[in-house]
Amino acid sequence: MIKIAITDDHPLLLEGLKNILSKSELLEVVGCFPDADTMHTALTKISVDVLLLDINLPDANSIELIGSLRIKYPKMHIIIISVHNEYAVINSVIQEGAHGYIQKNASVEEIINGIEQILKGNKFLCSQTKIIVDKKTKDELKIVPKLTRREKEVLSEAASGLTTSQIGEKLFISPHTVESHRKNLIEKFGAKNLNSVIKLAIEYGLIRQ
Repeated sequence: MIKIAITDDHPLLLEGLKNILSKSELLEVVGCFPDADTMHTALTKISVDVLLLDINLPDANSIELIGSLRIKYPKMHIIIISVHNEYAVINSVIQEGAHGYIQKNASVEEIINGIEQILKGNKFLCSQTKIIVDKKTKDELKIVPKLTRREKEVLSEAASGLTTSQIGEKLFISPHTVESHRKNLIEKFGAKNLNSVIKLAIEYGLIRQ
């Protein structure tokens, strides 16, 4: 049996997914959680093969949550379930390490197929999501750069309006190191300046506006 956990703050959707997936002879729903905190507590006590994770939780940024879950539970597969169909959001979660992305109005068959595909080692996008990604690929969008933790911190502080020296003081690093990170960010994004980097990072969902 494939052990499934679901995290979503909408009670009706949570219960609906549980009831639908429980009807499959291949799947066993071992946990349903309304928020990240409840989920974290439960995951220390149960074994989960696949986590269906809502991208909008009341107590956590799911995009950032993916990375920490991948580190803490490397054998657990994560499928994002979402109403968002923006390429930037989809690409961000895949870049962070999600194994799949499924729209909440996808069919039961597609959800089960997605679970089976990722357990075979494949990435999975539901049909609606794949259309969005394929269209952007045809438009030759740039791949979102992979940033280090420190680069994300410098970028976030710069986006909030802090100067180089202020960022250095806040992060306990030298202004020279801050400038080095700024230069690396500009190069990674292929941008003309840091303001352009900030705009792209917001568009890709790497930082909040």
